[in-house]
Amino acid sequence: MKLSLPRNLKTAYEKETRTNNGQPGSKYWQNTGNYAIDINFNPDTRLLTGKVDIEYINNSPNTLQQVVFKLYPNIYKKGSVRMMPVKPADITDGVRISSLQYNNTVIDSSRISIDGTNMMVPVSPLAPGGTMHFTIQYTYTLNKTSHIRTGEIEPGADFIAYFFPRIAVYDDVDGWNMAPYLGTQEFYNDFGNFNVAITVPVNYVVWATGDLANCNEVLTEKYCQRLQMAEKQDGIINIIDSSDLQQRDITRQNASNTWKFLAENVTDFAFAVSDHYMWKSTSLVVDAATKRRTRVDAVFNPAHKDYYEVVDFGRKTVWAMSYVFPRWPFPYSHISIVDGLDQMEYPMMVNDNPLESRVETIELVDHEVFHTMFPFYMGINETKYAWMDEGWATIGEWIISSIIDSSIRDVYGVSGYERAAGTEQDAPITTLSTQMNGMPYFLTSYPKSGLGYLYVKDMLGDSLFTKALHYYIQQWRGKHPIPFDFFNCMNTGSGKNLNWFWKKWFIDGGVPDLSIKKVNKTNTGFNLTVECTGHKPVPVDVIINYADGSKESVHRSIAVWEKSNTVIIALPAKKSVKTITLDGPYVPDVNRKDNVWNNNL
Repeated sequence: MKLSLPRNLKTAYEKETRTNNGQPGSKYWQNTGNYAIDINFNPDTRLLTGKVDIEYINNSPNTLQQVVFKLYPNIYKKGSVRMMPVKPADITDGVRISSLQYNNTVIDSSRISIDGTNMMVPVSPLAPGGTMHFTIQYTYTLNKTSHIRTGEIEPGADFIAYFFPRIAVYDDVDGWNMAPYLGTQEFYNDFGNFNVAITVPVNYVVWATGDLANCNEVLTEKYCQRLQMAEKQDGIINIIDSSDLQQRDITRQNASNTWKFLAENVTDFAFAVSDHYMWKSTSLVVDAATKRRTRVDAVFNPAHKDYYEVVDFGRKTVWAMSYVFPRWPFPYSHISIVDGLDQMEYPMMVNDNPLESRVETIELVDHEVFHTMFPFYMGINETKYAWMDEGWATIGEWIISSIIDSSIRDVYGVSGYERAAGTEQDAPITTLSTQMNGMPYFLTSYPKSGLGYLYVKDMLGDSLFTKALHYYIQQWRGKHPIPFDFFNCMNTGSGKNLNWFWKKWFIDGGVPDLSIKKVNKTNTGFNLTVECTGHKPVPVDVIINYADGSKESVHRSIAVWEKSNTVIIALPAKKSVKTITLDGPYVPDVNRKDNVWNNNL
């Protein structure tokens, strides 16, 4: 079976930028940039003043007549369209560009077109293979409330993301990414290199994407030594504890300090600042072959007791990702989990609100840390295809939560999908994320796609599934895969044509609905006839309840539905059977009334 390609995607395959076996084509390309950013942030006024120098490389085969920038803070600008509420006090003038130059040519502000979060800049033709230099000076005021993934956490603590003008993605599928940032749909950025200098007042510590390049200039000696120690050993180090906060000797006692960070080949850069946060840190070997280590931080208000364990949860998540699922060495030098006001991921950074429940804290930490692989390492277009990253974070959460705490059975989103499946709130997974909001966006992005990945894993078995997933990662890390690249890679990597399932679960409509059609007594037990009534293939989990109160379970993967909507399962029964039930924690079913057979004893 072949999958039908949308016409706009078919063009990319015809131009040989992508291939039917999943590999990037011989003519695949993507653009990139080198960013040197110098900012000053005042936590009292929340004013951010910045200068960004960008070296932009046009690797496309096309001559560019304009360059499109993303001004994500403009979601708070007066008059901007948005899908999330913003309080009147957080409405601003947006990003104010005081100067914009390319190749040392000053661009008159009247020639710049700003529409919400998009800024279109006309330039002299940028030929294929050419490079253009931009210098932009700008300011904006960080939001105090209306916390949409960024903003003031509390007085003396801020999480600051999407804080600089960056060049939008120009790719082989859509050209310029003109989709505005409205708050619900997330991000799509090119890979680039970042050299960032962040100036903040005395006593403020900065945590950021990338590696701190000037520790001795901003932290006093003992804190630098603790940081270096944490990067080399497995134990948890209190880099900043509650008594240190009282001493006020953590940073160099200048009026302000400039923190310098370097990050290579990442899609974004975020940072957090605080003058009263504790800092717990540890590290672990994530690559047994090279002995490379990753540092894991928890940065938090001492009043939030759940955060005292977060460094341990983060460490166990990084370990599980490296050695269990997806069994790929954690790709970055650190991951810093910051006590914030959201539940959001960034390269090497996490912004997680405190929670009362230990279980919910575990599930939140492993979900957001898992995003390191998808979308960041894989360069996914979250704006159009949220399911290509949120679904992976969901299955990662399901698997890793029980590794951290064996008492947890994480079934996040499954019951929600069961309730909404087949209603007007339901849509095919491959529906563009830009066309959805609310419940439809949640269902397609999280539980439905997560279940799809889980079912394929179950059908192929851990070894073959991991082989196929690694093939996908190897082909598309640091690039921009689209849905059919994923489908094709999994087919090639597994050596199996899984298009029947991709079509039924990810592309077509239908609902998860199994029913018991018939039960026949045999010499050794029963023949159970099960029908896939709703045309969404789900595993068959059978529970045999015996008259003596004991139970037995039988499982069949989605493979039984490849060629038929009906399957007969032989159930051995050495004892008297009371009931036979179809039920499983990861098997939603819109009509459970036909899932039980009662034996009239």
